[in-house]
Amino acid sequence: MPTSHRLSCITPPFILTRLLDSDNEAIRQAALATLLTTAQLRGEREVRGLIAGALAAPDDGRRSIFDCEQGTFLPRATLIRSEDDEPAADQSVNRAFDGFGATRTFYRDVLQRNSIDGRGMRLQGYVHRGRNYNNAFWDGQEMVFGDGDGQVFSDFTGSLDVIAHELAHGVTEHTAGLEYRTQSGALNESMSDVAGSMVKQWSLQQPADQADWLIGAEVFTPHIDADALRSMKAPGTAFDNKVFGKDPQPDHMDRFVNLPDTDEGDNGGVHINSGIPNKAFYLVSVGIGGNSWEAPGHIWYESMKASNPNTQFQDFADTTFHKADELYGAGSPEQQAVSAAWAEVGVQVTTSPRCGRR
Repeated sequence: MPTSHRLSCITPPFILTRLLDSDNEAIRQAALATLLTTAQLRGEREVRGLIAGALAAPDDGRRSIFDCEQGTFLPRATLIRSEDDEPAADQSVNRAFDGFGATRTFYRDVLQRNSIDGRGMRLQGYVHRGRNYNNAFWDGQEMVFGDGDGQVFSDFTGSLDVIAHELAHGVTEHTAGLEYRTQSGALNESMSDVAGSMVKQWSLQQPADQADWLIGAEVFTPHIDADALRSMKAPGTAFDNKVFGKDPQPDHMDRFVNLPDTDEGDNGGVHINSGIPNKAFYLVSVGIGGNSWEAPGHIWYESMKASNPNTQFQDFADTTFHKADELYGAGSPEQQAVSAAWAEVGVQVTTSPRCGRR
C-alpha cells in the first residue's frame, strides 16, 4: 500500500529544539543545523525517492552501504560494502550492514516477510551524512545515518533497535500506510519502536521480562545523563536532565498530549503519544510471558496489516483483540492479555473490531 509520508526521523524534534537553548555554542549549532537540514530533506524527499527508485528493485533484500563522507547529496556517496563483500575498515559501515542483516533475517524467519516491502526490496544505507548531524532517518527508499555531534549524540549506527526502528517505517508504509500525523502517526512511531525492541530482543534471545525495553540506549554520548530516547516499559522516564529536559511521553490516555499538526508540534506529537501504544505492547508481552516476538509480535504484525492510513488508537486496540481471537482463540490467555494491556493505558477494547476510520 504505497503512500505519501513525511520523513521519519529517530530523534524527536522537541529534543533538538531544547538543545537550541544550550549554553554550549557547538551543541546549539549542531541542533540548529540538524533541524534545518531535516526540514529541507522533507521537501527533497520525493526527488530523492525518484533517484533511489532505480536501485530499489526486488532482490531478496540485498544490502548496500554507502559512505557520504560528510556530504549531503546521496547520489555522490561511495559504495563501500555490498552483500557478498568482506567487512569494511569503517565500523559505521559494518554496523549498518549487520543491523540491516539482523532486521532482514528477523522479518524473514519470524514474520515470514521478504524484506521491507515483502517482495525482496534492496536495503540501502548511507553513513556519515553531513557534519554533526544528530539524526537517522528512513525516507521511503533508504536509511541514512548521521554521526552525531560527539557531545550530545553519538554515531547512530551504534544502536540495533534504531536501525530496526527506521527500517520498520518502510514496512508500515507497505502495509497499513499509517499517516504520519496525530494518533495514526503515533501508531506509526510505536510500530517502529515495537519492531526495534523485538529485533533487539530476538537478536539477544532475551525474554520480555528480562529486556530493558529502551529505544536508542546507545545514541547519547557518555556525557549525557539519559537512559535512551524512549522507554516502552515506562514512558516518560527515559531522560530527565538539564540539557534537554524531561521525557514528555505519556503512558495513559488521561495524559495524552495535544499538539499542533506541524513540524514544530511533532506532527501532532507522534514521538510523544507513541508512549501509550508502546506501553500497551510491553504489557501484552509481559502479560503473555515468554518472548515478545512470538504471540505479541504476531498479533501486532497481523493487526498492522489489517489497518489503514487513518487507524486510531481505539481502532488498533480493537483489531489486536480480534487478531488475538483469530490466532489464539476467543478468551485465550493471549486475548485476555491484550484486553488487559489496553485497559491499563486507558483504551477499552470492544468486541467489534474496526480497522480504521475513513
